[in-house]
Amino acid sequence: MPYVTIQAFSRENLLDSARQRWQVIREARPDLEPALALQGELLTRLIDLAGALAKGRLPRLSLPPKYLAAKLARGVPALAGEPVPLPVAVLTPTLFQLCDALAAGGAGDAAAHIRESMDRGQLEAASLLTASLNRDQAALRTGAMHRGLSPDLMWLVAELAVSPFAHALQQMLFGSVEAGELRSALDSWNRGYCPACGSWPAVGEVAAGHRTLRCSFCSCAWEPTTCACIYCEEGGGAFVTAAPNAERNDRRIEVCATCGGYLKTLDVPALSPFPLLSISDIETTDLDVAAMQNRYARPPLKNFTKKV
Repeated sequence: MPYVTIQAFSRENLLDSARQRWQVIREARPDLEPALALQGELLTRLIDLAGALAKGRLPRLSLPPKYLAAKLARGVPALAGEPVPLPVAVLTPTLFQLCDALAAGGAGDAAAHIRESMDRGQLEAASLLTASLNRDQAALRTGAMHRGLSPDLMWLVAELAVSPFAHALQQMLFGSVEAGELRSALDSWNRGYCPACGSWPAVGEVAAGHRTLRCSFCSCAWEPTTCACIYCEEGGGAFVTAAPNAERNDRRIEVCATCGGYLKTLDVPALSPFPLLSISDIETTDLDVAAMQNRYARPPLKNFTKKV
């Protein structure tokens, strides 16, 4: 089945699992220690925010299963174009904390300037968070450039802060679907972008022989029914899977000569729960380097505005 439900874990279990995975990475890649230390700060805040959201109430969305099934059948993600009310008061403290953590962890003045812009009222937290939830990179980039801020860092900060909420929405919409039109639509989803929010996957995790795509934003998990390029659907000779390191064939890159895109895949004992997927991403940074050295890249997010 394309949509895969992943078991939820307690805060303690998530942190224990994260520490174990970080230790393995440290032993293999001591050079990643600063990045892992920063990731530890960030993920702890995301885990706490996810816990706070779980104790509150998610917005009641007027998205009947039949309506969602019709959207998916047209290739439009469930949340695309929907006016979702954000719990800004709950997300904003974490947004500030993430800026502070990034400033102390290597992003320096660039992250501090984003925090200062929000403190002075020059940048509204609500607008930043809304643009991220809507996957509107163009609006966020324009706003950053207008204020002299780093577009990439501002996107990262907003995406991190909103991701626990996006994950909760994805679980609310899809997590308990067992039968009916929506289940059929999910089972038929064979696209490279997320059926919930429309983001590209951060990685492909292969567990028990199943290649499962993992959304970089809401952590949705879905299994395409065909093995092809996730960006342009090329399945011929221009689409290749390779292991750059002959000693680590459990970590691979899917590259496409047709569109120039790439996807990292790695074998895992079990799919990563939210928000630990980013550990799989950081664990495979050498694959990003190998792909980019050969001029492969990730394409920008798709725009679904005209399709809704």
